[in-house]
Amino acid sequence: MNIRNIMAIAQKDWLEVRQNKSAMISMMIVPFIFIVFLPLLITLILPGVSGGVESFVNDPDMQVFFTMMPESMSRVLQGLDAAQIMIVTVLGYMFAPMFLIVPLMFSTTIAAESFAGEKERKTLEALLYQPISDKELFFGKVMAAGLPAIAVTWLCFFLYTIIVNAIPYASFGRLWFPLPVWWLLIFWVSPALIAMSISLTVMISIKIQTFMGAYQTSSVVVLIVVVFFIGQITGVLFLSSLVTLVMGVAFWAITAIIGTIAIRSFSRQKLLTD
Repeated sequence: MNIRNIMAIAQKDWLEVRQNKSAMISMMIVPFIFIVFLPLLITLILPGVSGGVESFVNDPDMQVFFTMMPESMSRVLQGLDAAQIMIVTVLGYMFAPMFLIVPLMFSTTIAAESFAGEKERKTLEALLYQPISDKELFFGKVMAAGLPAIAVTWLCFFLYTIIVNAIPYASFGRLWFPLPVWWLLIFWVSPALIAMSISLTVMISIKIQTFMGAYQTSSVVVLIVVVFFIGQITGVLFLSSLVTLVMGVAFWAITAIIGTIAIRSFSRQKLLTD
């Protein structure tokens, strides 16, 4: 495979995504909500609500949550006051699975644009007749979605770290974030989810004629994040470091299977006849 051909396809796709205003707006709104709005709400507004912190910590459901929490996670809360416990519990633990929506949003949006967007703009046929191999074309599309998604995820993680440490710093008197599980989520689980969602979305976008159709169909991957979020807040499945490590292994295994199927089934001849 020629890496120059792969990168040329990736650069072309990224430029076309930037020209898609609806795609760019959706990709900007989600990070803003999760990286800026919710942390500000939890750290600035809720602690100032009369009785809000005490109600959160003393809520019967939260007491059950704290009781069921693994020792490795509950140890972090020891010695903290009620406001600090609320911030660490919500932004450090409960919110962790939802952060995975950021890489999924970027990767599925760009991947859906890869072939379905080309079909919509009537530019796919010209691309398919370029002197490149099927694998170069496939990996170019994957790189177009994967590299920006990983870069944005790391950038959002960096900004999130600054916000959740800086705003309540007067209360903590120290840097408390990131917690150990976040390193695994960002650098182990996120790349696996990105690769899995891209491979799946590219397969879907080959068959579907419109960008929105491919995007909406592939967005079902977000349900994985929702399941983990519900499991976390209900205490059914805590994302401890061990659980997150195993989860990453499972996602990488699924990614290998889906990716293999996608590569073997990909053929420009099929695209020309669809």
